[in-house]
Amino acid sequence: MTTLRAIDVSVIFEDGFTALSAINLDVAEGEFVTLLGPSGCGKTTLLKTLAGFHTPSTGRIEIGGRDVTADPPERRDTAMCFQSYALFPHLSVAENIDFGPRQKGVPRSERAVRLAELLRQVDLEAQQAKLPGRLSGGQQQRVALARALAIRPSVVLFDEPLSNLDAKLRVQVRHEIRGLQRDAGFTAVYVTHDQAEALAMSDRVVVMRAGRIDQIGAPESVYRRPATAFVADFVGAANLHPIRSAAGRRIVTDFGPLDLDEPAAPGATHLCWRPEDARPEDALAGGAGDGTGDGAGDGSGGNLLSGTVRARAFQGAFTELLLALDPDGTEVRLHLPGSAPGLGARLRFRLPPAALWTFAEPGS
Repeated sequence: MTTLRAIDVSVIFEDGFTALSAINLDVAEGEFVTLLGPSGCGKTTLLKTLAGFHTPSTGRIEIGGRDVTADPPERRDTAMCFQSYALFPHLSVAENIDFGPRQKGVPRSERAVRLAELLRQVDLEAQQAKLPGRLSGGQQQRVALARALAIRPSVVLFDEPLSNLDAKLRVQVRHEIRGLQRDAGFTAVYVTHDQAEALAMSDRVVVMRAGRIDQIGAPESVYRRPATAFVADFVGAANLHPIRSAAGRRIVTDFGPLDLDEPAAPGATHLCWRPEDARPEDALAGGAGDGTGDGAGDGSGGNLLSGTVRARAFQGAFTELLLALDPDGTEVRLHLPGSAPGLGARLRFRLPPAALWTFAEPGS
């Protein structure tokens, strides 16, 4: 069942700037959907339009099958978790959580049950009498989430809620939010510019650019089969190459031919592969080209390439290498686990055909 729907939604501001253009999005009941994109792509504008803080210039918003396009925020079955937490500083944790149900006239006995349940769910029972100023950032974010859930909305909207937390705490709190969402069963629309956050938390990811949606899909699909060069480059690290020609399962690039696992996409213009998909063969003795850079599959595990290490960066779980490929010097990134060759070293590696994909870039 669809809980939330945006139909041909555009938002054009008074100065003529088009913030959103013909957005279509369906969010199912109990689904966790993340709006992902760089600053200025329109993701926060879309969230605020869903919430009722912006009125669409065209199109409509439906929640639970009801047209709410003209309804103010308080008349929509939604709740918002803000980046700044937006807690009442003079109210205790318990009073903050209880504020919404009290305003809506929920009976005292039912409010008490909700409060006790939410305090337990967000692990703040021992903090309920404290003011927000005495809490850590992670605790304040949990209060904000509990306050949103206290009014029992069908949809919870998250506006970059973890951006004020340090890296380690972000990982902890994102697991807490996702776990609570699964347990409570509410529908979530979540805004972030953090690709790892989007991939880790979402049932589906909506990648936005310049007020439009570039791709919607499961995290694995968006990462492994991006629809455009922008998605490939924005969602994780990627090596992108123009395609000179394509015939069936073989394409030709600037650095030679490559074999694919399946025929190239119709009208394919670009090849893409992830740095972690390279399979090192060995480190070669220094010197000029060694004749292995023809790019063709040789029947023993994939496309064989070689190059020279131009830069090296240790990243903990892997080492990132910047490699200049034979024969033309095309630069690619490799992520190699464990030890990796040093600057100036020669390296031979394979690209499995199944790790390569092609697409036709719009406008190409």
